[in-house]
Order: sequence, then C-alpha cells, then structure tokens
Amino acid sequence: MKKFFISTILLIGLSTSAFAQQRPPVPPHPSKSELIATKSRELDKRYNQEKKAILNHPLATKQMKRDQLKALNQKYQDQKRLLRKM
Repeated sequence: MKKFFISTILLIGLSTSAFAQQRPPVPPHPSKSELIATKSRELDKRYNQEKKAILNHPLATKQMKRDQLKALNQKYQDQKRLLRKM
C-alpha cells in the first residue's frame, strides 16, 4: 500500500510538471482585412507626415513643392493600388 501511494504521488507530480512545460497557445493572427486596414492607416499617416514636411519646408520654392507633392501623390497612389490588389 505504501509503494502504491508513493508511486501514485510520483506519477501525479511528474504529469503536472510535464503539463506545466507545454507552450502557451499561439496568439491569433490578424485576418487579411485587418492586416490591410492597419497597413493602410500606416500609409496614410506616413503620407500626411511627408506632405506636411514638404509644405512647411522653409527653403523650397512653390515649383519645388509642387513637383515633390506630385511625386508623393503618385507614390501614394501606387502603394494604395498595391494594397487593394492584396
């Protein structure tokens, strides 16, 4: 009886320690639409920052600002188009 009790306690102790060593469940991955939405928000934020920097530049002329904004708008539209294709 003593051996049975000791072996039972030992078995329970080993099984609980083995159970405790399992990895935690992996966090859920974002869905495709959530991923696209976050990328789109990041893109909008970066676009607004760059636009603000161009418009507030003290040394750039109006023509330089216009050309830079045109290039920025083209780059922004291309990136948005790529996001929509995903």
